[in-house]
Amino acid sequence: MIAELAAFNVAFGVVKSAISNGKDIVDCAKHIGDMIGAQEQLQARGNRKKNSMWSALAGKDTNDFEEFMALEKIKAQRKELMQALQLYGRSGMKDDFLKFEVEARKQRRADAIAAEQRKQTLLEWMIGIITFIVMLVGFAAGMYFVGKAQGKW
Repeated sequence: MIAELAAFNVAFGVVKSAISNGKDIVDCAKHIGDMIGAQEQLQARGNRKKNSMWSALAGKDTNDFEEFMALEKIKAQRKELMQALQLYGRSGMKDDFLKFEVEARKQRRADAIAAEQRKQTLLEWMIGIITFIVMLVGFAAGMYFVGKAQGKW
């Protein structure tokens, strides 16, 4: 949680200073991506905790308040960033940022789905190969025992 918040803070500082200096949003695209990624990771961690059976059985975690405060800080910094985009940015920069953010989020989700599909495909291939090897060994062992029973070996 601290790593995600630190990554968001660093990226926020770079983006805010770039916008204040009159740079275009495209100039700090990597840092905006870092901000979005850090925010999503922190939210995903919170969602995993909510959906986890273990956290429900164990009761509330002591880090819940820390996560809440981190998300509140991110929310405040996003609000400040939106104000900076309106004040210091060119006309329509806030709208461009929101569009960029949506596209980055979609791309990140698509990448995660593709990675999960690649992992699933690899697992299926490994299971198939292991099954084939086991069947081959079983066939060879069967042939050995049949040959031994018939006295050919």
